[in-house]
Amino acid sequence: MRRRKTDYGTIILHWLLVAAFGVAFVSGMRIATEAPERTWINWFDSFLPQNVWVIHMQAAVVLVTVSVAYTIYMLRSGLGRRIRLDKVRLRGLVGRGQARRGAANIVLYWIFFVTMLALMGSGGLMYFGYFAGYDMATLHWYGTWVILGFAGLHVLSHLGIGGTSQLLRIFRPTGLSAPPPQLDAVELLALLVEQSARLQPESELADKVSPEAHAQPIPRPKDAERPRDTARSRPAVRSSAPPLAPGAAAKKPAPETAGKSTASKPRSTTLQSNPFVVAAAVAITGASIMVAADRMAVDQVLIHRISNADAPILDGDTSDRAWRNIQPFSLTTNQGGNFDGKGESKIDVRAVHDGTWAYFLFTWEDPTRSLKHLPLVKEIDGWHLLHDGYEVGDEHEYNEDKFSVLLTTLDVTLAGDRTFHASPRPIPEQPATMTGRGLHFTPGDDVYVDVWQWKATSGGSTGWMDDDHFGPPIDATPKQVRNIVPYKGGFAPDPGTANYSDNFIMSDEPGVDGKRLIMPRRLPRDLAKTTAAMGEIDIDPNHGESDGARWFMTETESIPYSSEQDARIPLGTVVPGVIIAGEFSGDRADVRCAARWASGHWALEVARRLDTKSRYDVPLQTGVFMRVAAFDHSQIRHTRHVRPIRLEVE
Repeated sequence: MRRRKTDYGTIILHWLLVAAFGVAFVSGMRIATEAPERTWINWFDSFLPQNVWVIHMQAAVVLVTVSVAYTIYMLRSGLGRRIRLDKVRLRGLVGRGQARRGAANIVLYWIFFVTMLALMGSGGLMYFGYFAGYDMATLHWYGTWVILGFAGLHVLSHLGIGGTSQLLRIFRPTGLSAPPPQLDAVELLALLVEQSARLQPESELADKVSPEAHAQPIPRPKDAERPRDTARSRPAVRSSAPPLAPGAAAKKPAPETAGKSTASKPRSTTLQSNPFVVAAAVAITGASIMVAADRMAVDQVLIHRISNADAPILDGDTSDRAWRNIQPFSLTTNQGGNFDGKGESKIDVRAVHDGTWAYFLFTWEDPTRSLKHLPLVKEIDGWHLLHDGYEVGDEHEYNEDKFSVLLTTLDVTLAGDRTFHASPRPIPEQPATMTGRGLHFTPGDDVYVDVWQWKATSGGSTGWMDDDHFGPPIDATPKQVRNIVPYKGGFAPDPGTANYSDNFIMSDEPGVDGKRLIMPRRLPRDLAKTTAAMGEIDIDPNHGESDGARWFMTETESIPYSSEQDARIPLGTVVPGVIIAGEFSGDRADVRCAARWASGHWALEVARRLDTKSRYDVPLQTGVFMRVAAFDHSQIRHTRHVRPIRLEVE
């Protein structure tokens, strides 16, 4: 069997493309585990990387680079003919044998080209935050599987065309062969005249052509006398003059004419560049410019300097003078839970400082004012907790709206790779996550990332934004080891106390029906007043609460649980799942806030000292990176953005 070979340029670009797609695929699969319906991907946990965002984007850059290089190489080398989709090849689809297999292979190539273009386009749009919602992520997801299916069909197609020899040619390099030249139309006519004259009998030719015609050669077209390209010379075209009749004598040229005709004309030299070198140089240069431009164009939020007298009042009202003349920084976050099924929210950020305090105004889209945080309802068999996912730490129905801010001095270029580790068990010596998702923790023993969390019912309703942090992994508690409560890695509140707590006690072990028993901690002192404070009670988690409603009880509005008080409460009663008592204290009390919801938007005003001197907090100064995220009645499934925001303090 003849050992078929492939030019070295195609082999190099082919395997670079395969390698880049392989890295993008495994890292993309790990990213996809964040979607609730794709936890089955965790079956392949041992094969998937943990820190995936950086390598996924690096693989994407390589894919773009190789794709550009491949396109240039095909054009420069003349190999584009082998993938040309024309009428002849389309007719081959209804043909037989090799014609059909060859045509089908070309169609497969074009499906691959279109899908790869869609993959790179959708990935780029999500990276820059444009049209980065659920539909774009779905397109990216299905495009990945189309490419994977193409790989299998591609192998089978070549196997059908030429057997194993055709497949193995991708491992056998050879030099690039010059493609056959495009034949000039004038040269073609000259060849046809020559062939016609050669086929005629000499006697007939002598009768048709006069002796003078025999003596004069038929002039050749000017194009036929052009100097041939030194790199790709065309086949020599024979003279179109018919053969001389017997006895005919050619006239000798005059001496001066003969000298001119026999003198050699200067031949022009064509420098032929290597197509692979040209393709690689152009693609690498383009990729370098693209990466450099992306790094230089970091998104920035300017913290404007104001006087003390212009400091905004924390009341959730956006009409303060401090905010009027500030152009907000806007970004679209996506891949979150709920938000009317779209999983995305547009966020605007404004910031000012007076030299001591920094003030932020965050506004974001949220279709509902969700305050129902794990409420309890009394049924005939006792109290029940309204929830869906709380037991594994992934409540996505009965949870309050939230907003979070992350601040770090780490040199972050992409989302989460320094603080989020994707895997059901990212720390081998600690418990696996109950959600199947990853954990937040930092890479060093004394490295902390500042995290603020506003909660619509817990704490936030009384003017406090929970001050938390990501730090080194914390050892699991006995309950976390037994998977009674979720293990949280390095996520923890700053030292101090909060003013809220859950209004229920859940048994450690399930009952006979497989459910864990629930008992309220406190019951309403005056049921009518508590019910009135909750506004119109609608336990549909996708319906928001009315203006002025609150779904918590204070310590003075409630009493400790007792069976006597429980007996006075009718069936069907809903009581809040949050108790407010006391104040925030310590490092946990560094951030103050106020929020309002109106017309499908939350407005949150936040204040914190520029430097709290706490080891768990990040000073607000130029060069600090910030990320923001919104939660729509979801415990952990927040929206996100890939590119970080760099703070510039005026």
